[in-house]
Amino acid sequence: MYISVAIDTPLRRTFDYRLPADLEHPPVPGARVRVPFGHRQVIGIALEHRDRSDVPAAKVRPIQAVLDLEPAFDETLLQLLRWSADYYRHPLGEVLAAALPVALRDGAPLRAEQFEWRLTAHGRTNALTELPARASRLRAIVQYLSEHPAAEPGALLAASGATPALLKKLSDRGFIERVARAQTVPTLHSFAAEPGPALTGAQQQAIERIGRTLGTFASHLLYGVTGSGKTEVYLRLIAQVLAREEQSLVLVPEIALTPQLVARFQARFPLPIAVMHSGLNDTERLQAWRAAREGNARIVIGTRSAVFCPMPRLGLIVVDEEHDASFKQHEGFRYSARDLAIVRAQRHHVPVVLGSATPSLETLHRARQKPEWLSTLPERAAARAEPPRWSLVDLRRNAQTQGIATPTLLAMHRHLDAGGQIMLFLNRRGYAPVLFCPSCGWSAHCKRCDAHLTVHGRAGALLCHHCGAQHPRIDVCPQCLAPAKPVGQGTERIEETIAESFPNASVARLDRDSIRKRGDLEAVFERLDRKEIDILVGTQMLTKGHDFPNVTLVVVLNADQGLFSTDFRASERLAQTIVQVAGRAGRAERPGEVLIQTEYPDHPLLAKLLQGGYDAFAAGAIEERETSRWPPFVRLALLRAEATSLSAPMRFLAAALEAGRRESVRDVKLLGPAPATMERRAGRHRAQLLVHAPSHAPLQRFLQAWIPALEALPTAKRVRWSIDVDPIELF
Repeated sequence: MYISVAIDTPLRRTFDYRLPADLEHPPVPGARVRVPFGHRQVIGIALEHRDRSDVPAAKVRPIQAVLDLEPAFDETLLQLLRWSADYYRHPLGEVLAAALPVALRDGAPLRAEQFEWRLTAHGRTNALTELPARASRLRAIVQYLSEHPAAEPGALLAASGATPALLKKLSDRGFIERVARAQTVPTLHSFAAEPGPALTGAQQQAIERIGRTLGTFASHLLYGVTGSGKTEVYLRLIAQVLAREEQSLVLVPEIALTPQLVARFQARFPLPIAVMHSGLNDTERLQAWRAAREGNARIVIGTRSAVFCPMPRLGLIVVDEEHDASFKQHEGFRYSARDLAIVRAQRHHVPVVLGSATPSLETLHRARQKPEWLSTLPERAAARAEPPRWSLVDLRRNAQTQGIATPTLLAMHRHLDAGGQIMLFLNRRGYAPVLFCPSCGWSAHCKRCDAHLTVHGRAGALLCHHCGAQHPRIDVCPQCLAPAKPVGQGTERIEETIAESFPNASVARLDRDSIRKRGDLEAVFERLDRKEIDILVGTQMLTKGHDFPNVTLVVVLNADQGLFSTDFRASERLAQTIVQVAGRAGRAERPGEVLIQTEYPDHPLLAKLLQGGYDAFAAGAIEERETSRWPPFVRLALLRAEATSLSAPMRFLAAALEAGRRESVRDVKLLGPAPATMERRAGRHRAQLLVHAPSHAPLQRFLQAWIPALEALPTAKRVRWSIDVDPIELF
């Protein structure tokens, strides 16, 4: 008589609805239904059928329509989504909505409508005699259909030069009718993939080790130095999966930054590949989702939300650059796609491969506890490609030209003269991070954030990189009317300096400001491949696994930004960034060189990286984490709150602290509350409270009891609050 429905709402509950007695097709679990909700109608996901409800029968309203005769989510995927909602303590309705393309949330059909137009008996007899002679396009439609038994809409409109409105006009007059076209069921079959390059011994061993686990769950770490051929391992494994008539899911941090990866897959496998990322419009995303769900797409490549893509014959999951913070969703449903990929693989009984040259410490620690699931690629795959030579440039002892030390300039001249290409890495876009008055000490601050406004030269503006506020650039101090000047370097200023220092070199910039529209990134890479660019200046975009065989020198212009952070993950992120960007150098036969500019050349982190690489850093960092009781040796959750004043979040978190102390779960500690490091952002004041637990089970028991108590707090209504389980950003 009843069915529970999950609705896209921040309420942590489901809603009961009555099934009308005359309903021809009751909804199956996982199907979409249209239901009344308040004063409007919404689309929800049907869950369990029930013979009674806790709500009085008179108040239970009936569902309005069943949109799907089959589930949008199969049983395994639906259970994964329900588990995710429980684990991350997020409303189930919002979780299910996040896993659907926008078009399906708005009521689009699950399957692409396949239909044709044909003449009715009335139209075949009377249309041409009743239509006026001047109605040339209407008559062209009828004439075309009189010569063809039926026609698809696209072909019909193209042949007649008509519009969909004219088809409707003829249909309304009874001359033509729309009929369903038979659905075709895709057949997966083996095929011959394009041959790949010769494998190294380490690659062959990794493929054999991982291939033996196809058809069962295993969580593999493919730990390979930059340029060691991890992508080739993925391709060979996917070929085996395709031979088993199964599908493969490949997750990447940012699809817009990895056009080379998609191109390699398309070149190797001559079959449909679905690509899913936020740069697609709603129609494109729906088409990719349908192709995966119906089995037409044998391979799906996507960003974090693709972890929820329905794939009926899933055989393998790959998470490339598994360490990347982009796999964590930081707003709304705060999930980790990497972690959910492991859970999904476990539920589908398939292997998952986590690949990286700089694995997260959690992944590395887990893999070393199960060495049979650890595969290493210690050498570069290209013939005669050697690891780049690393050196530190002491900024305290060398003269600088706008942040570029003299030894760096000399090395750049040397590599350019030898015909090499150069990359300069600075993770700070814009012209300068501060506009400063030397006379009175004034600096340009954002009025809505605790942050400086960044000077952008090309735009002639002062921008806040946190809330997006924009103001015209000024050259005079508003307090003392003395000249104000930009202080520090951003990628724009470095580009300008390099152009002045190397007038005969071709210089380009790669950051969010220079890459504005689809195709811009690919254009830069193509120019780099054609050696039309000599020096490339860029931000984090340079670290995303690109392969540029002609780059021989990489310079990290400022390695000190993460050396002294209060965040316990800062050193890990800095080490990963340095190793990843350094890995762009010397990937072919020509030797590579890496220069790291720093004012702290004796810092232990830099010393470990230079002497022992990422392995040495990771070993020391894992030992420090165990001593100080940070992940992966404990589990964390973060309660965040924000409001237009600081007092409201702090009062709520103080009440949350008291409520948490009443929940007696052994060894669970509450730390705080405290204002966030950037207390004010986008006009809202932020504070947080950290939950520290020895393992997963006590953390989840505590949250299960604590969150209902938080919802009942009177102060909860005066703030915007959220729970982040397994946070990767604490401060």
